[in-house]
Amino acid sequence: MEYTEVLKKLTSSGMFYIDLGLERIAKVLDALGNPQDRLKYIHVAGTNGKGSVCTMLDSILREAGYKTGLYTSPHIYEYTERIKVSGEEISKNDFVRYFEGINAKKEELKIHLTEFEVLTVIMFLYFADKNVDVVILETGMGGRFDATNVIKNNLCSIITHIDLDHTDRLGDTKEKIAFEKAGIIKPDCPVITSQGYEEIKDRADELNSMLILCGSTAPEEFVKCLSLKGLHQIENLALVLAAINQIFPEISSDTIKKGLSKVKNPFRFEYFKEKNLIIDASHNPNGIEALRKNLDYYFPDLPERFVFGCLKTKDYEKMMKILFRENDEVYLNGFDYPNACTYEELKDKCPVKAKKYNNAVSLTPEKLNIICGSFYMIGSMKF
Repeated sequence: MEYTEVLKKLTSSGMFYIDLGLERIAKVLDALGNPQDRLKYIHVAGTNGKGSVCTMLDSILREAGYKTGLYTSPHIYEYTERIKVSGEEISKNDFVRYFEGINAKKEELKIHLTEFEVLTVIMFLYFADKNVDVVILETGMGGRFDATNVIKNNLCSIITHIDLDHTDRLGDTKEKIAFEKAGIIKPDCPVITSQGYEEIKDRADELNSMLILCGSTAPEEFVKCLSLKGLHQIENLALVLAAINQIFPEISSDTIKKGLSKVKNPFRFEYFKEKNLIIDASHNPNGIEALRKNLDYYFPDLPERFVFGCLKTKDYEKMMKILFRENDEVYLNGFDYPNACTYEELKDKCPVKAKKYNNAVSLTPEKLNIICGSFYMIGSMKF
């Protein structure tokens, strides 16, 4: 198969959907020798901040000399971005080769896997074959029934900021969502979080797991070294520092600082000075609220021009109400992607005057340009 053929299969209606559960993927992994059992993990769940926490941990551990496996989602441009060993993406040839083997095995077993489940099996096999020291493992959705949760034990669990998102699947309150996220906690394994939800405490008590509540602040000496910008990153950094202190106390402060200075996590409040452009992949109300606070803090006096697009599964009306102000120049992007909002759907809920975005729109630097709302929209645009 060619890489393009694999992409067509992964994004087909037969695979590109969500079906939470562990039974299917567990049976396929068992038939493949349970590669996940040969690895050590830091497992990360939460509503927002998972990707930033994972990339910080990866950078610090690499700086300390560990061979890391990093699994994140979604991708911006290529599926290979999701699976990295010591910062290097899986090659397209390897991606295809692993896909073919998994596809053959699931057909032999007559088991159907979703897109995310297939990607997760590829990751487990690839990292096991590469014999990585530590896997930094980001959940896809939720935690309890997320495909990554087939692992039996880990070095620690981290639960990042929790807010309302995917309420149709995870529950319509923060407490219900916290219960789902707490599903990644393993027996006798520490869990680190910055929010004291009773659901997390109860699960930790039930499994005899030490609960580390780290709060949402971090020492200034580490904050100023972090290459990622944004006020919200301080809470993420606090989780990272607590995890390193708990699992790898031998890593020095200097090594941590060097690792933080090298963190790369594209399009998380990323500023391109020459274009006066912010690209931020905030894709739910809590993420948009963080974006709005960051804009007010870092760029308080600049006129703003937005390009916004969103999936129908998100609360895009609330997101736009948080983000836009009366004098903003707003363009709404009905980008080409399954389940993306059309321009008309966005305009109907937009609280300010807005125009339709197309590639002819000039994002000139006399205003602060902000592109936000969806990972998938960002991946479809040219800057």
